[in-house]
Amino acid sequence: MSCQRDKADSKTSDHKNDSVSLYVSAVNSKTEYVEKDGRKIAYRKTGQGPAMILCNRFRGIMDDWDPLFIDSLSQYHTVYLFDYSGVGLSTLPNANDSLMEIKDVADLSESLQLNRFILVGWSHGGKVAQTFATHHPAKVSHLILIGTVPLGKNAFPSEKIFFDYALKEVNDLNDEVVLFFEPADSGSVAAAKASRGRIDQRTDKDIYVKPDVFKKYFATNAAFVADEQGRTKLATLPIPILSLSGDHDIVFPIENWYALTRVYPNLQIIMLPRAGHGPQQQYPLLSARYVGDFIKNTN
Repeated sequence: MSCQRDKADSKTSDHKNDSVSLYVSAVNSKTEYVEKDGRKIAYRKTGQGPAMILCNRFRGIMDDWDPLFIDSLSQYHTVYLFDYSGVGLSTLPNANDSLMEIKDVADLSESLQLNRFILVGWSHGGKVAQTFATHHPAKVSHLILIGTVPLGKNAFPSEKIFFDYALKEVNDLNDEVVLFFEPADSGSVAAAKASRGRIDQRTDKDIYVKPDVFKKYFATNAAFVADEQGRTKLATLPIPILSLSGDHDIVFPIENWYALTRVYPNLQIIMLPRAGHGPQQQYPLLSARYVGDFIKNTN
C-alpha cells in the first residue's frame, strides 16, 4: 500500500458520494452514558462489526476525532468513542482521583458487555491502551497505537514547542497545525483545515477541556513513564500491536519505537510522511485502511 498522500484524504468531496450515510452517522452519533461508582462515562457509538474502543489524547474529547477517520473504521467495526472521567461530558465526583483512565475502559466495556475488543489509543490514549492491555490482556484482540510512545522511559523526548502550544487555555486551528500536523508542509496545513472543517460539522458539541484538569493527565502520565514493568510485560503478550506515527511527531517521536524492534515480536511500525502528531487526522482514509488491513491479517 502506497504512503503517497491519498487523494480522498486531501479532497473531502471525493469521499462524500460513496459513504455519505456513514459520514452523517459519525457526525450525528448520539451521546449516551453508562453509570458506574457514582460517575457517568459519556460515549458515542457508530458502525457495525467487531467492537473497537478509542482512547483519546491529552485534553481530547469525543469531538476531536476526525469524522472521516471514524466513518472509515465504522464500515467494518462498531466504534466507541468516550470521554475520560472528569473530562468533557464524563463526570468525576472526586476531582483528586486522577488515575481513572484504565478503570474507564474497564467499566465502559463491562457496561456495554464487550468481552473482547480492539483497543485504539492516540497520544496519551496510546499509553492508556497499553496499560489496559497489560492489566486485561484477555480482553484486547489488537492494540492500535497512534502518535504515541512505549510505556516507561524513552530516549527521544518531546520538543519544547509542544508545551508552548499544548498548555494554552484555548487551542485554535493555528495551534492544532503545530500540535498535530506538519506546519512546514503546505499539504499538511491544508489537511489540518480540512480535518477541522469536518470536525466542526458536528452541532451537538462536547465540553472543551480547560487547564484546571491538566493535573489529572500529568499524574497519570507520570505513572505511565514509571511503568517499566508494563513495558516489559507487553513483549510477552500475544497481542498484535500496530504503531502508526507521523515522520515528525513533536510530542512522541516515532524513533522511540525502534528500540523495540525484535523485542516486541508482534509489533509493526508504520510511518506516514510529512505528518505530525495526528497522522489519522491528516490521512484519515489511509490510516483507517492500514488499521483495517492490520486487524484482518493478524491474530
